[in-house]
Amino acid sequence: MANLLNAFTNSVKHWYIPLILGVIFILCSFYIFSAPLETYLTLSILFSLSFIISGILDIFFSIQNATILSGWGWYLVSGLLSLGMGIYLIIYPEISIAVLPFVVGFTMLFRSFQLLGFSLDLRDKNLINWGNLALASVLGILFSFMLLANPLFTGISLVTLTALSFLFAGVSAVILAFDLKKVKNYPAKLSKTLREKIEHLQQEIHNEAKG
Repeated sequence: MANLLNAFTNSVKHWYIPLILGVIFILCSFYIFSAPLETYLTLSILFSLSFIISGILDIFFSIQNATILSGWGWYLVSGLLSLGMGIYLIIYPEISIAVLPFVVGFTMLFRSFQLLGFSLDLRDKNLINWGNLALASVLGILFSFMLLANPLFTGISLVTLTALSFLFAGVSAVILAFDLKKVKNYPAKLSKTLREKIEHLQQEIHNEAKG
């Protein structure tokens, strides 16, 4: 009950951060699509920068929404992982082409699973579009797994698999952002009287729990 009241009376902070991350990943995917396999190693700089930026923004977003979103901890872990992978690629820019797909694939796989978890949380809030986020996340998981399983899986090139992993992780983040915006707008739809009653009831529950 307390979590339900909390969802009604609090707004998601900085809902646009996943939108920024999604746009970054989508732009990265378009650029990766145009890169030949011979320049794949040079893309490690692009990977490192995108992971560092996304990691910092994820950590900030999770901390800001720690008392609002039930899945904030996964977002924090995702941010720490992305930041760590980005720093790793900065320290070891000459990483071999045999290892780089595993670094990228594992990072994108974890992010896609994290976004899938958020889609299930949004389902519990009865958001109509949660299925779109779930579908995009599953596709991200699929291509990330293919990238990890075999760099030339069923004839698909390493560049294509990497680009598709970035693309669906980016699309998932964009969908999440707009779904979070809907959650943010929920409290504004409540009347002042109803909001005051909810806050009063929440305070009573809190006092009862302390007593």
